[in-house]
Amino acid sequence: MNHPRPAAIFLFLTCATTIRIGLAAPAKPALTVIPFVGCASDGQVGPLKPPAGKPIRLAVPTGAASRLAYYKAEYGFGILAPRGWHCFSTYGSDGGNLYVAPEPLDGKELLSANWKGFSGQAVQVSVSVGDTSGRFEVARIIARVFPGQMGFVKAVIAEGIEPASDFPQVPYPADKLDRLDPNTVEYETPPNSEGFGTHSQLLPNASAVRGVIVLFGDEPSLVHASVRLPNDHQDLIPVMLQRLEKEAATDIRAAASN
Repeated sequence: MNHPRPAAIFLFLTCATTIRIGLAAPAKPALTVIPFVGCASDGQVGPLKPPAGKPIRLAVPTGAASRLAYYKAEYGFGILAPRGWHCFSTYGSDGGNLYVAPEPLDGKELLSANWKGFSGQAVQVSVSVGDTSGRFEVARIIARVFPGQMGFVKAVIAEGIEPASDFPQVPYPADKLDRLDPNTVEYETPPNSEGFGTHSQLLPNASAVRGVIVLFGDEPSLVHASVRLPNDHQDLIPVMLQRLEKEAATDIRAAASN
């Protein structure tokens, strides 16, 4: 019987190993430069100019990088959103809101009591601070989706400022929820429905709203993103949400280390 030579065996094993590694570990996207867009703000202590910032480098899927920019105001979290859109931020002692939309945004309109919200595409990132008047918003969201934090809700209700009926302890019926961990929930609010997606300034319409809510801090506080994009930009939404989740996790770790 003829036996294969050791060199032939080595070549066969090497090739087989290479194939297995290639199937198990696909190459990660290369780092790509994403432009920074500073957003003007207005709120409790008056107007603030857009902050200066440097482009960020991210590993994003092929075809997404050229359609994204990173929007950031002076305060609060930033957000990836479609490139070429417009942004503005409002802020106060309870937290702040960053809005990004395809049309120019008028700060006076956004701060007006007569503003009804966005009827079309838009992105909103809101921060509610749990040890200020923002605690009522934090408690409303916790009551619906974070049962492990109900002690906070009960404490807010016990103040007697807002009735218990303002804090329903059931999820929005139409929402699809994906719990990533005890303090992070991604969601999708279907078209023409009430849910976390429209628990914002995005009004219900014929398109779905996707987003994420992250609890952080000892108070606790939260960041809530609501995203409604055109059909040809739907592939950007997971990239946007994952970046915000990473940014929130970085801030949480930094706060815990101080």
